Amino acid sequence: MESQTTAAPQSSAASARQPVLFMPHGGGPCFFMDWPDTWDHMAAYLRGIAATLPQRPDAILAVSGHWETAVPTVTSATHPPLIYDYYGFPAHTYRLRYPAPGSPELAARVRTLLGIAGIENEEDPTRGFDHGVFVPFMLAFEHADIPIVELSLRRDMNAEAELQTGAALRPLRDQNVLIVATGMTYHNLAHFMQPDPRSDTASKAFDDWLAQTVEAPPAQRDEALRHWDQAPGALLCHPRPEHLLPLMVAAGAAGPDTGHRDYTDTIMGKALSGFRFG
Repeated sequence: MESQTTAAPQSSAASARQPVLFMPHGGGPCFFMDWPDTWDHMAAYLRGIAATLPQRPDAILAVSGHWETAVPTVTSATHPPLIYDYYGFPAHTYRLRYPAPGSPELAARVRTLLGIAGIENEEDPTRGFDHGVFVPFMLAFEHADIPIVELSLRRDMNAEAELQTGAALRPLRDQNVLIVATGMTYHNLAHFMQPDPRSDTASKAFDDWLAQTVEAPPAQRDEALRHWDQAPGALLCHPRPEHLLPLMVAAGAAGPDTGHRDYTDTIMGKALSGFRFG
């Protein structure tokens, strides 16, 4: 296994603005199982995220690869439950707890910004946090004391639409709201848990393309992300792109801020990365 983490310098002029993160969320409840030497580096990366922020966020807007709706939808419950949307794992992983509060106020702000941009949207007052949120957040924001609102992906899997959604939400960053997208840069479960030289090679090619794309000038970055499926190895790595599209929301929210890869790892032969903008 190979791993590398880097930290981006923060400019004093932008110190009050929260960055935008795309973090890998691992496989199911992987960080809370006896799975030695597999997810350790990813777990360490997640645990270190809070210390890299310019200040403690007042709230977090999370976009997970595990919630799809017809139009962008936000959770608006005051105390959202957890959704254990993984299957076949040990019994104790269905007793994990992450009692972070929701924020109806932030949900309303998100809806207002989307409406101003002409993006149809809805809210769900009963929806809880899926494992794409609570599992990595149990490491990254362990005290569960920052209010969280989750935003869904569009069911049509439209990269351009997700970039536009992110762009509409950019003002939140100046209101001390941290935008966190979670997914995986490789997500082909048919090949993930077994040796497969072809998919291993494809994952490295696609991951390198993603890093070069994220670190490109913003206009060039966004144009490339619109056509992610034309990248080397893209469709083998993502037969369905729900775990990649949160990155598009993050890039849209980044606007003119450049991005960089702040985590890179090889797990079970597959290249995986995390990215930060701003």
